[in-house]
Amino acid sequence: MSAPSRTRHWAQINEVSFVAGMRLLFAVYRLLGRLPFRLMLYPVLCWYIAVNGPARRASRRFLEQVRRHRPDLPLRTGIAGVLRHFAAFGESLLDKMLLWGGLFPVERVQLHGSAHITDAIAAGRGGLIICTHLGNLELCRVIGRQHPALKLTVLVHTRHAQAFNQMLAQLDPGSQLNLMQVTEMSPATAIVLAEKVAQGEFVVIAGDRVPVSPQPRVAHASFMGKNAPFPIGPYVIAALLQCPVYLMFSRRSAEGAEVSFEAFRQQIILPRKQRDQVLAELAAAYATRLEAHCLQAPYQWFNFYDFWADSALDEHHASH
Repeated sequence: MSAPSRTRHWAQINEVSFVAGMRLLFAVYRLLGRLPFRLMLYPVLCWYIAVNGPARRASRRFLEQVRRHRPDLPLRTGIAGVLRHFAAFGESLLDKMLLWGGLFPVERVQLHGSAHITDAIAAGRGGLIICTHLGNLELCRVIGRQHPALKLTVLVHTRHAQAFNQMLAQLDPGSQLNLMQVTEMSPATAIVLAEKVAQGEFVVIAGDRVPVSPQPRVAHASFMGKNAPFPIGPYVIAALLQCPVYLMFSRRSAEGAEVSFEAFRQQIILPRKQRDQVLAELAAAYATRLEAHCLQAPYQWFNFYDFWADSALDEHHASH
C-alpha cells in the first residue's frame, strides 16, 4: 500500500462536521444548564464516533500509545476511552462558545507564568507564542480582558478552522483574536508579521500539526515514546522575526481551567550549517513540554488524526 493511501493529512478531516449542532446545544445550555447539555451531547458523540472511523481509530491509537508510554496513568482505552476523549472535545467547544459569549467564569481560570507576557506588554515588546491543540486556545482571551494592550494574531491553516472561529466571533464581534489564513510563509506575510511584532503584538501559531503542503517540512522528535513529525515553521518564523518565543498550554480542571505560559527562547538563530540540527533540537524541546502537559490531561489533546502515521507518510520528503 502506498504511503498516501495509509493515512489522511489532518487538514482533510473537517472538524466542523462535529460542531454542526453546537448552536442548538449552546442554546440548550443557556436555557437549561450544563447537565441537559451533556445529556444531549452524548447521543451526538455516539453518532459521530459511529460514522467517523478515522477519528475514532486515531483517538484509540493515541490513548493506547499514552498507555504504553505511561502505564501508571489511570487512562481508559477502547471505546470507553474514545467516548471520554470526544466528550472532552464537546465540553471544550461549549467552553469556547461561553468564552466568546461572555458567559465563561473567567474568575475560575488559573494563570501560570503570565508575567512572561505581561512584562513584555509593559516593555512594548512583541513575540511569538507557540500553542497546541491541548485544551482551549481561546482561554488566552482571559489575559486579553485583563490587559487590553494585548493584541494577538492567530495563524490558521484551514478554511474550516477559520469558519468555526468566525461562528464563535459572532458571539463577540469585538474580540481581539485576529485570524490570518496562512498556507505558506511568503515574503509578504513575513513583512506583515514583522510589523505586528515590532508594534508590540503577538503572533500565535500551533506547534503540533504539520503544515498544509504537498511537501511539509518537519523535524522528528519523540512524543509519548514514539517518533512523530513536528512542524519547523514556528521556529523559522521566530528566526525571521528575531523575537522572543513563548509556549502556551491550557486545560480544563476541577476548579475551572488553567493557562500556562512558558519562556521558550529569547531568540532563535538558525546557522546555515547547523540549521537542521538546531531545528531538530527545538522540535524536541517543544515535544518534551507538550508531552508533559498532555500527560496531565490526555483526554484534552484534540488531534483526531493518526499523529504518528504522518511520520512514516512524510519522512521521505521531510527536512530533519
